[in-house]
Amino acid sequence: MDGDTLHHRSPTHATTTTTFDLDNTTFSSTSLNKTKKNVSLWLQHSGIGGFWSWTGDPLFMKWTMDDVRVVLRHHPVLCLLVILVLFFMGVEYTLKMVPSTSPPFDIGFVATVGLHRVLAASPALNTVLAGLNTVFVAMQTVYILGTWVVEGRPRATIATLLMFTFRGILGYSTQLPLPQGYLGSGVDFPVGNVSFFLFYSGHVAASVIASLDMRRMQRLKLAYLFDIFNLLQVARLLSTRGHYTIDLVVGVGAAILFDSIAETYIQQTNKTLLPQEGTNINCHCHCKTFSKVGNGTQSVSLI
Repeated sequence: MDGDTLHHRSPTHATTTTTFDLDNTTFSSTSLNKTKKNVSLWLQHSGIGGFWSWTGDPLFMKWTMDDVRVVLRHHPVLCLLVILVLFFMGVEYTLKMVPSTSPPFDIGFVATVGLHRVLAASPALNTVLAGLNTVFVAMQTVYILGTWVVEGRPRATIATLLMFTFRGILGYSTQLPLPQGYLGSGVDFPVGNVSFFLFYSGHVAASVIASLDMRRMQRLKLAYLFDIFNLLQVARLLSTRGHYTIDLVVGVGAAILFDSIAETYIQQTNKTLLPQEGTNINCHCHCKTFSKVGNGTQSVSLI
């Protein structure tokens, strides 16, 4: 049975022909079946049906009002997504484009105008917040490296390596202009007012990678703490114009994506290579890199 196909019970085909009289118009069930068959054959033999290997009646011809009610009841999120797609299509096709001579419109900058004014008027406060943010970045770094060098679980480290590699590629490929009103600080990370890539935010992405690992290890209080710090970090980065909103949002998505890719990499590596006696049973490449401190006989989850 094909696992990608939802199979339905087919009613027993009758040999008799049923007719319906609606306002002097007669419809034959035989003619309806012929129509369905003709549509099915057309889709199979036309260019549309040639894109994939498929036989049988098209699924939409089996839909009923009961199916619609089931979707509305059990899949409200999907229904909401359909509405949002249609809404944003309308917004996109009717929106007035930002002129090339104007700065980009950023809704995060609009929401943090007040905070931006406060930080611009108080350089000392801006420096203190930048220093605290750098401490948070150090906390992320220590935790992510610790999951590998102390606990022998390299997934978060691999995810971070992937994330920063692709951030470098994308950041160099499209070098966005520094937002107007940027409030820099010598103690902000990277320390020393050096240049940096705007797209996407490594601050946010690394924090999410660490938080995901904490949840896997049931360190929920620490994960919630990191999430709160991350939200405060987002508010500060928008207030100082250190990142566009899109940089921060994509940073979250990049963290989730590369964390998943890191898991796939580890699983595929473990399937390909076989363990040898005397090596860490969770590291199948026969090396000591991911072995726990000692003789490597203790089992530590590689994920």
